[in-house]
Amino acid sequence: MTLVSVTRLRLRSNRYVLPFLIDTVLSFWQAKRAIGHLKSTVRNAKHRTFWTLSVWEDETAMRNYIRSGSHRKAMPKLQQWCDEASVVHWEQDDNRLPTWKEAEYKMKEHGRFTPVAHPSSAQLAKMISI
Repeated sequence: MTLVSVTRLRLRSNRYVLPFLIDTVLSFWQAKRAIGHLKSTVRNAKHRTFWTLSVWEDETAMRNYIRSGSHRKAMPKLQQWCDEASVVHWEQDDNRLPTWKEAEYKMKEHGRFTPVAHPSSAQLAKMISI
């Protein structure tokens, strides 16, 4: 069994796009070198919304990654930068990278909202737009 992790973050202003992208690149490089990382990808959706999709050997490997390095440094900034944030994890039998359609479905059906300092009306209503 492997663990799939999906995040969806919407930046509340264009002023955060460049620093967010820098942190994203650093975190992506960190993931590629992390023990237990199998596959990952990112995508920029509309309206300053960014998604990550990664596959890990197990939850311990994923948690070790998020609690260290560039990812750990970036996490506190997201509470101020984002007006929407959500995450979903699930286990699967193989190490394939799920499709974005599957990730979107899982997020809509089972996603958990992450607290942000300036939530959008969608975040307050617990709605995830795709």
